[in-house]
Amino acid sequence: MKLFYPFIKSLNVDFHKGSPARLDGARLIAGGQTLVPLMAMRLARPTRLVDIARLPGLAFVRQDGDTIAIGATTTQRAAEAHALVRGKLPLLARALPWVGHAATRARGTVGGSLANADPAAEIALVAVTLGARLRYRDGASEAELAAADFFVGPMVTALPLTAVLTAVRFPVWDARVGVAFHEMSARRSDFAFASAAAQVALGPDGACARLAIGVGAATEFPLRLATAERALTGTRPTQAAIRAAVAEALADMTPMADLHASADYRRRVVQSLAARAITDAIADGGARHVH
Repeated sequence: MKLFYPFIKSLNVDFHKGSPARLDGARLIAGGQTLVPLMAMRLARPTRLVDIARLPGLAFVRQDGDTIAIGATTTQRAAEAHALVRGKLPLLARALPWVGHAATRARGTVGGSLANADPAAEIALVAVTLGARLRYRDGASEAELAAADFFVGPMVTALPLTAVLTAVRFPVWDARVGVAFHEMSARRSDFAFASAAAQVALGPDGACARLAIGVGAATEFPLRLATAERALTGTRPTQAAIRAAVAEALADMTPMADLHASADYRRRVVQSLAARAITDAIADGGARHVH
């Protein structure tokens, strides 16, 4: 594991001789939308910056089997506008406009947001909710980590020390899908106090044939609510059933507390947002079917 190794990408270099991970105090940088502010606040003081924004082969959005693969240096704005994301990954498309401002999305990268492991990061929440897989390179070898295993804590990931993130693969649901994304913050585009994402596949009878629900910002890393998914799948849930399933799934959650929001506040808000996200995703799925 490593602590806050931001903007991790693949490099076409000899990792055993010239990897930035082996240069004491070095940091990789692409969009710079997290590292530069931290440097300005003296919270990060790298001895070297290795700019990889223009390295070839790392900025792409493409179909990869039953997934959509997004390269690590792909800007958030490029992903937001891409036809494959809008058509095949509706939950990610719904969440991306919540990431910062348009100007920051124009420079911030998808891989940088994931490697930063900010508990409030919208892309990380979608990755965990959908069961995305993060591809990385370590020396001459390549491997993948499930998003649920990648995020360990605030600014901490399970990426090996000498590895760099190259891409993320989001699964595509081939079904009648509805999505919803909600978050609470002091102002739009500020860091969220709590967030929730939901994607549902509806059967011919309108029941939840498949459901993915996740929450973020309230705990040290995004959480997928598998208990709620199991409870509601195969049903046409009432509001009471949705609230009960979410409450049970979050019963053991340990919310964060800071200057912006107390633990009790985060617990109440994240429960409300998760229930709303499920309800709105079901409604969205029905609307998509009608049109």
